Amino acid sequence: MTIFKEKIGEVVLAVLPVLCIVLLLHFTLTPLETPVLLRFLVGGLLLVLGLAIFLFGVHLSIEPLGDFMGSAMVRPGKLWVILAGGLLMGFFISLAEPDLHILGGEVAAVTNGGIPKFTLVAVVSVGVAFLLAIGLVRIVYNIPLYLVMTFFYGVVLLLGLATPREFLGIAFDASGATTGALTVPFILALAVNVSLLKKDSKASEKDSFGLVGVVSIGPILAVMLMRLLTGAPATGGFPHFEAALGSSVLGPFLEKFPVIALESLIALAPFLALFLAFQYWSLHLPRKRFLRILKGLAYAYLGLALFLTGVNAGFMDVGTRLGHAMAALENDVLIVLVGFFLGSVTVLAEPAVYVLTRQVEQVTSGYVQRRFVMSALSIGVGMAIGLSMVRILVPPIQLWHFLLPGYVLIIALCYVVPKLFVAIAFDSGGVASGPMTATFILAFANGVAEASEGADVLLDGFGMISMVAMTPILTLQILGFLFKLNTRKVGIETDGTKD
Repeated sequence: MTIFKEKIGEVVLAVLPVLCIVLLLHFTLTPLETPVLLRFLVGGLLLVLGLAIFLFGVHLSIEPLGDFMGSAMVRPGKLWVILAGGLLMGFFISLAEPDLHILGGEVAAVTNGGIPKFTLVAVVSVGVAFLLAIGLVRIVYNIPLYLVMTFFYGVVLLLGLATPREFLGIAFDASGATTGALTVPFILALAVNVSLLKKDSKASEKDSFGLVGVVSIGPILAVMLMRLLTGAPATGGFPHFEAALGSSVLGPFLEKFPVIALESLIALAPFLALFLAFQYWSLHLPRKRFLRILKGLAYAYLGLALFLTGVNAGFMDVGTRLGHAMAALENDVLIVLVGFFLGSVTVLAEPAVYVLTRQVEQVTSGYVQRRFVMSALSIGVGMAIGLSMVRILVPPIQLWHFLLPGYVLIIALCYVVPKLFVAIAFDSGGVASGPMTATFILAFANGVAEASEGADVLLDGFGMISMVAMTPILTLQILGFLFKLNTRKVGIETDGTKD
């Protein structure tokens, strides 16, 4: 019960800034209709309750399963077992990622079903599976992370040249959405267990980081290849919000819950089957622990259904409406400032950010302080969303104008930044793009794009999550480079940050 209370506190902290911003805009610049505001509050309540229950279930089941399954894969000491396990677990864990389902729903709505939700979710999950397997091989064979990242981002660049512009935002957003509350803890547990194959403790510690960064490339490659190989259509317009949910307050929730509950069951069922197979053939967990994990998966299912219902039946609708209303004010500076403020406060409320900043402080023995990292991330993510608003308001500015120089700089820094910082930085890419980014802020960006003259939702509304996901990587690498310069200047060396 103590852990559940902690999860409730974490989620409330994440949602509270968005709630305050919505109420502030409602009473000042963009008043909302009463049913819409009430739906937002009910949706927010379901979001908080559902996400807390989901995270509690993840704590009881997914996190220990990452340890158990990772150990079961490593025990035989055979590469094919690790590869097969990585492929299966990567695919099934990504299938159940909440943020990816939200993005899939948005893409399906924008393309008028041209890219069905489950098609995108399945394609992205295949990309996650292959890159997870490759990332595990990297750990086993001690392949430097910066070489792997250089190669695969080089492939991304080449494919990007042939990929239509409207798919770039979806591809990079899929990367940020995949590394969410379910996927990240599981992948981190896998990385730790596979890295234990190393006899060198320092190599083991270094290689336990970076797997999330490798995996996050998979969705980008998968979506690009889907478009190039199948010619998937990406036409259609975003449905106007006025007719989206009607005037009923509770009706949309009652209508959507059965459908979402079934979809959540379909999403989690393969992972449950994989766990049962591992239990039968390899794990042989004691009955008490086995039942505890099943209980945790049941909590995760219930929480996922409630969370997605709250998001789809009221929460995101308000984000879209506010974005539309802000664009109607025709005050571009105000829109950019609101975007910057949204990014700055929501990243500070992400629980994973606190884990990341503690990690950096420990790695640097307190030399790089948490408050400095928090401030840098807050400004960086605020700028990412602010620049996303600029990109929507000024259509000639395209997504690759930001991503290309950003990732070129990131890859260049890989060769000069302490390697442990590089690994932690790439893992941090999914930290900032949490539930609020994938829900409310994404809807806000789409609303601004729909109402802005000359903008296109498909071309300009997507890509915001990718901007947010890129910022922590760049921020932490710059901090790592400055840390390296300062430690050399004062003659300090730490085990964790040597090249």
